[in-house]
Amino acid sequence: MSWGQPRSLRARQLLAASLGLLAFLALAGYALDRAFLETAESNLRQRLTSYALAYAADTDFGRGGEIIPPYDPPDPRFDRPGSGLYAEVILPDGHWDSMSAQGPVLPDGGMLKPTEETFEGPLPVTEISGRTGEAYRYGRGLIWSVDGDAKAEFQYTIYILEDTSALRHQVAVFRQALWRYLGGAGVILLLLQALIMQWSLRPLKRVIEELKRVQRGLASRMSERHPRELEPLTESINAFIESERENLDRQRNTLADLAHSLKTPLAVLHARLDDENGPVPIDPELREDVSVQLRRMNDLVSYQLARAASGGHALFAAPIAIESHAEEIVRGLEKVYASKGVLCEFDLADGVQFHGEPGDLQELLGNLLENAFKWANSRVLLTVQPGETAANRRPGLLLAVDDDGPGIPPEKVASILQRGVRGDERVHGHGIGLAIVQDLVRGYRGTLDVTPSQELGGTRFEVKLPPGL
Repeated sequence: MSWGQPRSLRARQLLAASLGLLAFLALAGYALDRAFLETAESNLRQRLTSYALAYAADTDFGRGGEIIPPYDPPDPRFDRPGSGLYAEVILPDGHWDSMSAQGPVLPDGGMLKPTEETFEGPLPVTEISGRTGEAYRYGRGLIWSVDGDAKAEFQYTIYILEDTSALRHQVAVFRQALWRYLGGAGVILLLLQALIMQWSLRPLKRVIEELKRVQRGLASRMSERHPRELEPLTESINAFIESERENLDRQRNTLADLAHSLKTPLAVLHARLDDENGPVPIDPELREDVSVQLRRMNDLVSYQLARAASGGHALFAAPIAIESHAEEIVRGLEKVYASKGVLCEFDLADGVQFHGEPGDLQELLGNLLENAFKWANSRVLLTVQPGETAANRRPGLLLAVDDDGPGIPPEKVASILQRGVRGDERVHGHGIGLAIVQDLVRGYRGTLDVTPSQELGGTRFEVKLPPGL
């Protein structure tokens, strides 16, 4: 689907809900990740604090101020060089490092004030293997005194450091599990969301299917069982259908009544005009002029009666099989033109139907075939093929009639399609058949092309009807 085209309601809702769900999962994942990282750092600080307090409780100093470390450290890793857990005591005139700090290069730490605490990290360190690493450091400032002697007091600071490998491993395991579970939950939620959306849009889909049935003439109106939100729409569609049908019937009846009312006075005038023994003599030239005008008026009335009878309900018409109507018309024409021996051949595609009123199809086929029989020498070809197609629309139609007659010069094509004009005044007819065809084709938004026939050498009348609703 092109980005320039409007998306369906289902696609819009699915896209919006999916983006919202992905954004929520991303924000939730980020928030959980930050919460876990802060919790892990807080636990690390508490652990380093407990190590520092353990060293403060078990560390002693000699009379000369020399440090006496605890015999058993709070964690065996303090006695293992390069273990990743280090202890350092900063004295006024020196410092002490645990066995684990022998070899690695740790960041320098200054003396802290009594009871002052710091938690830093990650700080760069050089491991015993020479690789660059990182570590968190906790520091606490303390005071040593002997029997409350203020002169013997001195400050010292204990630093406990732990590299980030354990923390990074915990965070990596947590993140892997977090995004795996969030991803699985996201897929399940997306599928559930699609199912819920399909269920919630089912009434709208049913409305669309009913509307298509009405458009194709398979149903006369929309049903009345729809959700409250869609009832105004379906009621409006039903009201429009009923109004359109009532207006069409009213127009048909009005046009038929008017044309039929004019038939009688025209017949009376024509009879009086033909009565040469009437009480008032009529000038022959005037008689001829009036006779011509009466014939024209009679032709117009005949045309309007035909239009009133065949005017189609094209929007909501049921599909009509073409072959049976064509055979019926051709059988009648072969009898009328039996003296000419004209035969009509069919080239009809399987399953092609006319979406309109039966009267319109009769007019199209009848006038085109009658015109072809009238001018053909011996052969007429009726071709019916599928026309253009469009999504969610009734298929178009191509209908063509070829004959092997003398053909029509290109300069006369426009004139023969005019109402009342005949291709040859010596040939019987009113000159309105092709005009009716052209009006019907325009009513279906189609085109009528008159070209030389490539098949039979005469004239080809080709009607193309576009895809309809």
